Amino acid sequence: MKNFVFALYGLLILLIFACSKTDHAQEIEQLIEDYRIQYAPDKRVAIWDIKVENDTLKGETDQLQAFESFLAQLEEIPQQFCSEVQVLPSVKLEGKTWAVVTISVANIRSQPKHSAELATQALMGTPLKVLKGDGSWYLVQTPDDYISWVDQAGIQLMTEQELENWYAQSKVVFTPLTGHAWAEPEQKEMVSDLVAGNILTVLSEKQNYLQVQLPDARKGWVPMDHLMSYEEWINSRETSNENLINTAKSMLGVPYLWGGTSIKGMDCSGFTKTIFYLNGQVIPRDASQQIHEGEEVDIEKNWQNLQVGDLLFFGEKATEDRKERVVHVGMWIGNNEFIHSRGRVRISSFDPQSPHYDEYELNRYLRTKRIVNQKSDGVLSVSEIIQPNKL
Repeated sequence: MKNFVFALYGLLILLIFACSKTDHAQEIEQLIEDYRIQYAPDKRVAIWDIKVENDTLKGETDQLQAFESFLAQLEEIPQQFCSEVQVLPSVKLEGKTWAVVTISVANIRSQPKHSAELATQALMGTPLKVLKGDGSWYLVQTPDDYISWVDQAGIQLMTEQELENWYAQSKVVFTPLTGHAWAEPEQKEMVSDLVAGNILTVLSEKQNYLQVQLPDARKGWVPMDHLMSYEEWINSRETSNENLINTAKSMLGVPYLWGGTSIKGMDCSGFTKTIFYLNGQVIPRDASQQIHEGEEVDIEKNWQNLQVGDLLFFGEKATEDRKERVVHVGMWIGNNEFIHSRGRVRISSFDPQSPHYDEYELNRYLRTKRIVNQKSDGVLSVSEIIQPNKL
């Protein structure tokens, strides 16, 4: 009988301990979730992948200050936890925590393999924050904070000092939609193809050509009239009606490419992003992010309220049991018309008498936002991202 009582008592103690431990585990899991919601609600732009297993914290995050605050709050819980969480950038990078894109357009993917979904693109000369490596692939964060994977073949890894040295060099911007850097002036041995917005350093001049250097130290020659000094290019960028319309129409017919943000192919939000980038502004990557910027100017299809450059958003309206779903974006160009990438870059109209009438988009219209001349946390100037004080 005594043995039975001791056994029952021991079982009760185990149950109490297990219950207490479970309570603390649930408490820590809730704390993890609270921090995720506060500091990394959008996994496209922030990492908070943390979990608890057998009194051990595992996972990774790029939110250092938030993680330090989390650990301090964790100390208030009467249970010991050890941490195996990797704080990014990874120490395995050995200080090479920056990179610059070395090819005309780098494809940046959702997973570290070429067969993975294309998430976004970055142009030559774009600085990238490097978070960690996986073989020949690197998890990087673009200047608009988008996080995804790029093949090392398209970037030059750099330390912070090496990046500052690259910043300090005299630069030029390629201005036509497409072109090339040649091995010698007037010779057609190609060093690299180029697209509008590519940034290179300049070395010398010969026969109306400029010798340029790519971020990986390759050298080539580009016609002088295809280049503009970086300072002149930055100072001449303006989101005027004429500039926005001319830039957008110059890309008419460019094929739709999921994940594309360049003249080589673009999705709907990649198209609007490219229009604004070539006119000096950096806006968020996806339509579901762009819709949170700027000032709302219409939800009732009152087209007279719209101005050139306004962004029109399309999708599925919210219902009692479903959130609003934003799936498409285009830019207003006036005269009841907007330009967008669907299948190809095209012009659509809300005028039933127009040959470009687009009943499909009209039926899924959500709202219009204005980012031109509006203060918005997610909209930056190009000069804010291509300069040393961004470090």
